[in-house]
Amino acid sequence: MMDLQKFVDNFHTMTSILSVEKRDDDRIGTIRIEAANDLYIRAMEKVDKDGNVVFKEKFVPGSSYERYMKKELNFENFCYECAIKKKPVHAYIRPERYTFCINLYMMPLAIDDPKKAYCSYSQEITFEENVDAMSNISAKTSSNVLRTCIKLRSTKNLQKTMDEVIEDIRKICDASYCCVMLTDFNDNTWSVFSDALKPDSGLRSIRELKSENFVDYARSWIKTLNGSNCLMIKNKDDLEVIHQENQAWYNSLVAANVNSLVLLPLEYNGLTLGFFWATNFDTSNTLYIRETLELSAFFVASEIANYQLLNQLELLSSMDLLTGVMNRNSMNNRVTQFLNGEVQYKSLGIIFADLNGLKPVNDNKGHDAGDKLLKDASQLLKFTFDGCEFYRAGGDEFLIIALDKSKEELEAKVKTLREKSMIPGKVSFAIGFYYDANGGDIRTAMHEADVRMYEDKKRYYDRFPANRKRL
Repeated sequence: MMDLQKFVDNFHTMTSILSVEKRDDDRIGTIRIEAANDLYIRAMEKVDKDGNVVFKEKFVPGSSYERYMKKELNFENFCYECAIKKKPVHAYIRPERYTFCINLYMMPLAIDDPKKAYCSYSQEITFEENVDAMSNISAKTSSNVLRTCIKLRSTKNLQKTMDEVIEDIRKICDASYCCVMLTDFNDNTWSVFSDALKPDSGLRSIRELKSENFVDYARSWIKTLNGSNCLMIKNKDDLEVIHQENQAWYNSLVAANVNSLVLLPLEYNGLTLGFFWATNFDTSNTLYIRETLELSAFFVASEIANYQLLNQLELLSSMDLLTGVMNRNSMNNRVTQFLNGEVQYKSLGIIFADLNGLKPVNDNKGHDAGDKLLKDASQLLKFTFDGCEFYRAGGDEFLIIALDKSKEELEAKVKTLREKSMIPGKVSFAIGFYYDANGGDIRTAMHEADVRMYEDKKRYYDRFPANRKRL
C-alpha cells in the first residue's frame, strides 16, 4: 500500500486522503481522514476572529471525521460518491456558519484495500464568492440551468412560468414532488409559490395541508441545515440522522411517505425568502441533482425577490400608508375597471364615510392626534364592513365598495357604524349609502352615495353647530 502521508505532502493545495468503509449494502460506512498535509491541518484547526473553527479536536491520522466535526450528510454523500462509486466530485460550498467559501475537488484513488475505498480531497478557501468556481459545472447541468434562466427572465407571467420550471426540475430529478415554499418569519406565515406533483405518486401537495404549521418546520430546517446551502437525504440512514436532530420533521416525512429529499434555502441578500425541495428523487444520480438544484435555487430566489419587490412597490404606490387602505389612485383605477366591464357583479353597494371633526383635532391637538383619529377611523370601517373594498378617497373621506352582498346585511352594518359614530369622544362619520340589487352603474351609485353623505353631514352640523364654526 502506498505511503499516504508522502503522497498527500506532494500537493501544493490543502489536501487530505479520505477512506470510506466498504459495506455489502448501500449504506455509508465509517469515513476517516487517513492523512493530511500541513496546509490542510493548519486551515482546519485555525480559529477565526469570531471564535469559529472547523476541527474541534487536534488532527489524528486515521480517525473518523466525526472526531472533528458534527455529522455532515452532504460531506458523507460526496465521500460515498467519490470513494465507493468512483466518481470525481467538484462542489462550491458557501457555508453560512463560516466567513469563507470552499471550492473542493475529490478524486477516487485506486488503492488495494478489501475493507476501505479511498479518495483525495483538495480544497481552496476564499473569503469572497468565486463566480468562476460557481459556474464550473457539467455541460448537462449548464444546459438545464440556462433553460431555466431564459424561461424566468423572458416571462411576463412569473407564476405560470415558475410552475413550468418546477415541473421541469421535478422531471430532471425524477422526483415525486417539487415545491417552492415562501416564508415570512415575522408574520409567521407560509405559502406555496409553485409546486409540481408526479401523477399517481401517492404523495400530496402541501397546498392540501393547511392545518400543518410549516413555518415551525421551516424554522427547524434552518437549524438542521446548520449553515449549509443544501441538505440531501437519500436513504434510511440519512433519515435516522434527521430523526435524532429534528423528530417533529422526521415524523412529518414518514407520515408523508418521503423516502428521499433534497432541501435548499432560497436566499437573497442575506434574507431567507423560503425553501425549495424535491422528494423521492432518483438517488442514483445525487451529484447531478444537487448541482442542478443548487444553481437553479440561486436563480429562482433572485426572480422571486424581484417579483416581491415589484409587488411591494406596486402596493406602496396604491396604498394609503397612514391608514392601510387603498389610496385615491387605486380607487380611480378600480372605477375604470368597472366602467370597462372588467368587474363581474350581481349587486352593488356603495358607502361614503366622511370623518367628522378632523380639522379641529388637527388644529387643537396637533397632526399626530389627527393621524391617530384617521387610523382609528379606518380600523372601525374595516372591522364593521369586513369582506368589502376600502379606499381613502380624500383627506377625511373613505369609500367602501361592497359586491354581491344583500341590502339587509349592508343596512345592518351601516346602522352599526352610525351607532358607533354617536359615542361622544369617539370616531364619528357622516355616512352615505346606496344599493342597487341589479348591479347598475358605479358612477350613479357613487354619486347617490356622495349626495346622501353630504345630507348626513349637514344633519351632523345642525346637531353640533359649534363644530361647524371650527371648519
